[in-house]
Amino acid sequence: MSTEMTNPRPAAAPTAVPTAAETTPPTRRRGYWSMWATVPREFGFLFLTMPIAIIALVLLSTTFFTGLGLIALVFGIFIVVASLYMARGFGTLELVRLRWAGRPETVQPAWGRGDREQGFWRATFAPFVDGHYWLYLLHGMVVNPIVSVISWSLTITWTAVALGGTTGWIWQRYIPESGRDAWPVEWVLEFLFPGNGWDVDPRAAETIFEFVVGLVFLATLPLVFRGLTLLHDVIARGMLGAWRSEALEREVAQLAASRGAAVQAEDASLRRLERDIHDGPQQRLVRLQMDLAAIERKLDRDPASARELLGEARDQARETLDELRALSRGFAPPILQDRGLAVGLRSLAARSPVPVEVEIALPDASLPAPIERNAYFVVAELLTNAAKHAEATGVRLVVSTRDTGETGHWLDLWVTDNGRGGASAMPGHGLAGLADRVQGLQGLFVVDSPLGGPTSVGAHIPYVPVAPAEAPAQGASASEETPAVE
Repeated sequence: MSTEMTNPRPAAAPTAVPTAAETTPPTRRRGYWSMWATVPREFGFLFLTMPIAIIALVLLSTTFFTGLGLIALVFGIFIVVASLYMARGFGTLELVRLRWAGRPETVQPAWGRGDREQGFWRATFAPFVDGHYWLYLLHGMVVNPIVSVISWSLTITWTAVALGGTTGWIWQRYIPESGRDAWPVEWVLEFLFPGNGWDVDPRAAETIFEFVVGLVFLATLPLVFRGLTLLHDVIARGMLGAWRSEALEREVAQLAASRGAAVQAEDASLRRLERDIHDGPQQRLVRLQMDLAAIERKLDRDPASARELLGEARDQARETLDELRALSRGFAPPILQDRGLAVGLRSLAARSPVPVEVEIALPDASLPAPIERNAYFVVAELLTNAAKHAEATGVRLVVSTRDTGETGHWLDLWVTDNGRGGASAMPGHGLAGLADRVQGLQGLFVVDSPLGGPTSVGAHIPYVPVAPAEAPAQGASASEETPAVE
């Protein structure tokens, strides 16, 4: 069988699918020496913390309290709103700086929620009812300035002692000694070694003591910088990050949307099945009933005519049976239950009026039964559309699975035809029902169909692998069901 078609390779399936929950990848455990790699960035973060915090404190306090003082004149409300948006900007800057310092990204709040920010007035007064804005304002006006003064002071002190102590033996010789005491070194020696009569050079003892202290501060510098940066990170995650309830809210919304899409898809399928049964088998059964009544009337007085009608009734019964079998394939055909998805899809391809080139790579273990059934239905619909509406002379079916690690296992279906193109999954088009069905399975439905073709339709469905012990017995070979496509 020859197939005249230009078969473009299906577009690559997405390797990562967005999920409702935005997770932070686990941080590897690092040793002491690897911490030195982040010291410059952490020092830059900590050194700039207090200047930025002071600027934020001045600007936020000025605008916020000015707005409160003028709130009776109405336009003070707008100044307060401006201070809230300004606080949001400084909070976002803090999160960006923390990410630049090497900390994992903090999930920011979903600022635009539903209809809350639709229209000028809702967008203007949205901060008043959003608790995140007030937390950002509290962080910028109170918490961050206090913490920044402490962390900045410790950063400057630790850096000065570490660098000054370890390099003092170089530059201290150039400092005049007039008016210098013996320095506390003698007190330290007396405390550690009471009653000693050592004659110690104060200058040398001071240099050695400062060098030892500088080494201690230098050795602990990465730990101090990391601890101070972590302090800012913990505060930012608690005050500037998204709440867990928001993640649950987004997940519930996605599940509700998926459930609604699945219900709509099932409703559309049932309505179409009802229409097909009414227009097909039901009409044939009515015709068969009328033929049987005519046969009964003619059986005694006109056996020859009755015998002719009996043959027609037998043909009607056979055609009705074939049509009912075709309709039943939309649910769970026996070949799918007995021999698995691969053989079922090859059987679909073999019965297609348009030649189909099949490329199937599925695991030995069975896919979950609902996934197999829906995948079979999607492919059956796509092949039917290619035959009825696309005016295609050839189709390619590619089926495979992949394990993305973080997002789990996915079943990828691609149906590509060389038809006239112009297909769309927008509401009101033929592919909208399939898109709802795939969305109801938490999957992705992709349509690439420029005018003039070719058309590539992909369905990417997540699934949980079935253990071999739970998998139904499947035929090991599907060669006899494979269509011969050249």
